Amino acid sequence: MIIQQLAKEFQIKVSQVESTIQLIDDGNTIPFIARYRKEMTGGLSDVILRDLHQRLQYLRNLEERKQEVLKLIDEQGKLTEELEKEILSAQVLQKVEDLYRPFKQKKSTRASKAKEKGLEPLAVFLLEQEMQERDIEGYAKSFLNEEKGVSTVEEALAGAMDIIAEQVSDNPLFREEIRNLTLKEGSILSEAVNTEEKTVFEMYYEYSEPISKIPNHRILALNRGEKEKKLKVKLHAPSEEILFKLKKNVINNPNAQSAPFIERSIEDAYKRLIAPSIEREIRNILSERAEKEAVQVFAKNTEKLLMSPPVINARVMGIDPSFRTGCKITVLDETGKLLEYTTIYPNPPQNEFKKSKAVIKSLINKYNIDVVAIGNGTASRETEHFISETITEIDSKVHFTIVSEAGASVYSASKLATEEYPDLDVTTRGSLSIGRRLQDPLAELVKIDPKHIGVGQYQHDVNQSMLDEALTNVVEDCVNRVGVDLNTASPSLLKYISGINASIAKNIVQYREEKGKFKKRTELKKVPKLGEKAFEQCAGFLRVTDGENALDATAVHPESYEAAEQLMSLLGVEKESLRKGGNKMIEEKIMAFSEEVPESPVLEPKTIKNLQELSQIKQAVIQKQKPLTKKEKIHYNLKKIASELDIGLPTLEDMVKEFIKPGRDSREEMPQVVFRSDVLKFEDLKIDMELNGTVRNVVDFGAFVDIGVKNDGLIHISEISERYIKHPTDILSVGDIVRVKIIDIDIERGRVSLSMKNLSNEVQK
Repeated sequence: MIIQQLAKEFQIKVSQVESTIQLIDDGNTIPFIARYRKEMTGGLSDVILRDLHQRLQYLRNLEERKQEVLKLIDEQGKLTEELEKEILSAQVLQKVEDLYRPFKQKKSTRASKAKEKGLEPLAVFLLEQEMQERDIEGYAKSFLNEEKGVSTVEEALAGAMDIIAEQVSDNPLFREEIRNLTLKEGSILSEAVNTEEKTVFEMYYEYSEPISKIPNHRILALNRGEKEKKLKVKLHAPSEEILFKLKKNVINNPNAQSAPFIERSIEDAYKRLIAPSIEREIRNILSERAEKEAVQVFAKNTEKLLMSPPVINARVMGIDPSFRTGCKITVLDETGKLLEYTTIYPNPPQNEFKKSKAVIKSLINKYNIDVVAIGNGTASRETEHFISETITEIDSKVHFTIVSEAGASVYSASKLATEEYPDLDVTTRGSLSIGRRLQDPLAELVKIDPKHIGVGQYQHDVNQSMLDEALTNVVEDCVNRVGVDLNTASPSLLKYISGINASIAKNIVQYREEKGKFKKRTELKKVPKLGEKAFEQCAGFLRVTDGENALDATAVHPESYEAAEQLMSLLGVEKESLRKGGNKMIEEKIMAFSEEVPESPVLEPKTIKNLQELSQIKQAVIQKQKPLTKKEKIHYNLKKIASELDIGLPTLEDMVKEFIKPGRDSREEMPQVVFRSDVLKFEDLKIDMELNGTVRNVVDFGAFVDIGVKNDGLIHISEISERYIKHPTDILSVGDIVRVKIIDIDIERGRVSLSMKNLSNEVQK
């Protein structure tokens, strides 16, 4: 049942779902399955595998809850075949809970107290709506009982109506219809707690929007305003329509003497029981939806930031800018080793401009600096202006760039930073982190809790466990997609590798420190707590660049070494070529592997209906007989090689890619870092000016773009494209280089509004 449902939802084969579930249940990680079990999954990506795994967990939890509910109802002796069928066919957890509601053991309620007083038969009598001639008040007198607390007819009828109200409230069909109607036609309203107080929530002080249209970022804003006690938020439901439908469903004889009592019961049920409950449910539905999208956007932005390309073989000067406390400077060599650090004071209040210039020039000349990385925090633009002016006065070709310092202060004050650099103060560690983020963003950013990287919105308002899980998955996928050097990777990086936890990561580093560099991957099996299963999961993602076996420097998994060596032998590829940057001639060798041409399709006259179809088939044959393209012939020959070596085609294709470029870095395909040697002032900006910028953050309502002035400009979602887009992430990602036009400048607030419309804009991703 679950397998068929997943296959339908993800539009994949049942066999793919079965294999994926089996792999997950056997303890394989998503990165391992995505990279090394493509034959079994049909090549499903890590993104689809994550979504499938998440959906699988939900459906399994749903099935577990169904069985639990069936058991609880059956124990009460109230489980019918029809109810069982309804529960088992429920597609969502809310439906199961609605069906279980009438049977749920509640705390003491007005209805339960009325039942204890023996008033249930009176409620049944009222609901029958048939006894028009019978005196209701007279019948109600028979239920008077001083000992049970029923002293008057009014009390008896009130208790009976409480029972009816609860029955109406517990009806799953009614609740589902009311929920859907409120979602479709209701509104969400907010007002200020104190209209005189100036807050960031002022636009919501007198606010209303249809529930069906409110965007997720506004839901999160309302939630935050309510949490901070600045706003009162409530739902407005189509109450009249709801009550009309309830009365129509419950009252089958409007002329019955009991009809007015039932009508009052329904009104009470909706106002006292259903409406507050449905409001809570809908607020939860809206919040969960908004939080889910916020987490997805945050995760996507984080992925793009983590996958920023490293600046290789560059000597970097990192600057953590500041005013009063000065700019912390660190100088790093090509490997990220700290060479020197100091502090300068080019900004107010000290304004030691000349002295600071001399220090920067001296360091640049002394260490042959290639790039200056400036943090984007306080005094960033002032420091950028200072650096821009300084490097124009020297002969060396030096560039600068702005680096996000989000989370740098968190890292620099962390236990990890203290262990890494016990002799450095907190601010110097921050400067060091900024410089290293440029050299290798992934290796540096994994040291920080992902939610402190700061590329999202309302990250502190969403479900934290959901956010942590999503971001951990993103970091894990990124680290494994890139792979790490086993002999240089830090514990912070290693712990995200498939099959490795924080404890094993520390053991790997400790083993490396005690025994020296790893000479081969199989040596990992000697690391404490790293067993056969962990080795299987992690080996392919860990590289040994100068080891005994050249294949250890590639993404080829040890389980495929024998096939890889057979392939090299078959194609005449030298194994040592893997140490020398690969073999660019492999495609030609594959082309030459077989001169055969795939057979043309055989014409079967009985399948041809008319001359036109015959002509079309002949044309198809002619097309087929044309020489194969290079890509087609490589694919055809690879299929023959895969068959000859008895390995899967996806595994073979991955091997070939590794032979062409061993240990290739997928980050090379990402937008490169933009380096500059000059600076733009806010005063230089003009309406209609066109600029290139770097996307720094993507949120529900647009994207923030660094155009080289103090504050990032905003492209509102309506200005991203001429066509309608559902979300900015449909087009933009963190790190994209975009062409923008200035459409508004707010000098007082230092804000710039941008547009991408009507520009020849091919986003560089």
